[in-house]
Amino acid sequence: MTAGEDNQLISVHPNDLKFIFELEKPSFSHLKLVNNTEHDVAFKVKTTSPKKYFVRPNTGVVQPWDSCVIKVTLPAQREYPSDMQCKDKFLLQSTIVPPNTDVDDLPADTFNRESGKEIEECRLKVFYVSPSSAQGNSEDEGLKSSNEQSPDSNSTVQHLKDERDAAVRQTLQLQQELDFLKRRRQRGNDSGFSITFAAFVGLIGIMVGFLLNLSLSSPPME
Repeated sequence: MTAGEDNQLISVHPNDLKFIFELEKPSFSHLKLVNNTEHDVAFKVKTTSPKKYFVRPNTGVVQPWDSCVIKVTLPAQREYPSDMQCKDKFLLQSTIVPPNTDVDDLPADTFNRESGKEIEECRLKVFYVSPSSAQGNSEDEGLKSSNEQSPDSNSTVQHLKDERDAAVRQTLQLQQELDFLKRRRQRGNDSGFSITFAAFVGLIGIMVGFLLNLSLSSPPME
């Protein structure tokens, strides 16, 4: 059974392994296995290059309707593969086992077809991706996600912009009033100074309170 077909026992996500390939740096790929049955299902991961990859866990038991994650590590490599192509393949075998079976108690012939058991197989291809390509795909997905914002999200953003513009207009108005009070102070006496001081304190309080409320209630905008 290939990765493109539907497995009856276990579903695999994604249906291939992609490694961001950089010299002298290890790379990782993760597979999520989902048990689609009401039975305990044992699995085993094999590869055509067992000395090249580390698979943890490479054998296990997934409880009914449960899932687990497999981490595949490609150790640091000293040279690039030809044309960044990889011919390595992985094989995932799965079979039903008795309830509450521990992985350490699996018989040696658990995944042996000659034992007469029904064993499913899922084949996974391996792809090497350059860091620049991986970054480009990430940016494309981010742009697509941004373009697919819901109407509610767009409405929220517009509302925040309107609040910001209103705050700017209010700040300008208060600044004009403060300038007017300053001019009165120059022509008046100490009472004018008291009025100016009170207005200045009020202005600062309004601005700080508004900005603090806006920062706490508004999500970050990029």
